[in-house]
Amino acid sequence: MPRPPYDLTTLAARAGEGAWPPGSVPLAEPIYQSTVYAFPDLDALERAMSGEESAPFYYRNGTPNAATLERALAALEGTEAALVAASGMAAISAALLSVLAAGDHVVADARVYGVTYALLAEELPRLGIRTTFVDACDLEAVEAALRPETRLLHVESLTNPLLTVPDLPRLAERVRGRGVLLSVDNTFASPAVFRPAEHGADLVTHSVSKYLSGHSNAFGGVVCGRADLVAAARTRLTRLGGTMSAFDAWMTLQGLKTLGLRMRAHSGNAQAVADVLVNHPRVRAVYHPGLSGHPQFERAAELFPHGFGGMLAADIADAPAFVQALAGRIPLAPSLADVVTTLSWPWGTSHRALPEAERRRLGITPGLLRLSVGIEDIGDLLGDLEEALAG
Repeated sequence: MPRPPYDLTTLAARAGEGAWPPGSVPLAEPIYQSTVYAFPDLDALERAMSGEESAPFYYRNGTPNAATLERALAALEGTEAALVAASGMAAISAALLSVLAAGDHVVADARVYGVTYALLAEELPRLGIRTTFVDACDLEAVEAALRPETRLLHVESLTNPLLTVPDLPRLAERVRGRGVLLSVDNTFASPAVFRPAEHGADLVTHSVSKYLSGHSNAFGGVVCGRADLVAAARTRLTRLGGTMSAFDAWMTLQGLKTLGLRMRAHSGNAQAVADVLVNHPRVRAVYHPGLSGHPQFERAAELFPHGFGGMLAADIADAPAFVQALAGRIPLAPSLADVVTTLSWPWGTSHRALPEAERRRLGITPGLLRLSVGIEDIGDLLGDLEEALAG
């Protein structure tokens, strides 16, 4: 896919521009909170309802703020279109339900986000849609799981929480021509460090409350991809009522403007933290693609030449004491991607929905902590971590 005409940092900073007529215009987009719009005549109403003209008419079908955010996210991901939703799971659900029907089969990485796992393992079977979970880093295992009725392969560009890196270009090659779509959750990376569509993904999803908004103050999800696939997802989303609010869309746009700057800081700080933790005697293991001991280190370096984002995980001896030692400095929070560093406990939060045996099989243990490394001064951050480890 051709590279956008501007650098990502420029595209993000200018998100929303170009939607106004000539003349004096607001530099920051206003919030359009109206739930319904009036039309001068039946012809104008019909053009809007039929989609002949892009005009807002009812909140559930989309708002001007959502439309601005969709244009920005499609440009950042390098796709034909985008659709924003009320949550990341609403986005994934709409994407899957738009391409799957009873009797269809999905292949998914066993390491996907816990609620995505539950959707695939517990909810979709009620609709006659079955899923086979595999190690997506094992190309032969993926190919062996494909069936004539397989319609979708779903993976994450960087998995939560152990940061494994599937070989997306080769996965795309394996499923291309077999009627199988490649769906990639790009939440952990963001388009600032990786664009799955450039490597063969048909559908790209995000929880926009993470890096895209970046400040823990906006909620939503997005589906990016081919125009026809996004249009089908929009139909499902509208019928299911998963509309993103105008305020959340507006807030996401504000955060999006600094995406490029933030991701450089997140990536650099996370690499520095990983380099320190991997050599500490209290740390049993560190999971970060920038470490030479990472199982997909070479692949990650090739696919992510500009950094790996701000996420890492570490298995720390006496993890509860470590968390307690950081109280008041690094929050324990069940989410990620704020500008401040946070800790999370995957065993009891993101992957709580998985059976205990499956969590342990995947390497998600009670002692594993996930760090979402922020953009603080790296000296201050390392000082806090080293003091807590010494306690």
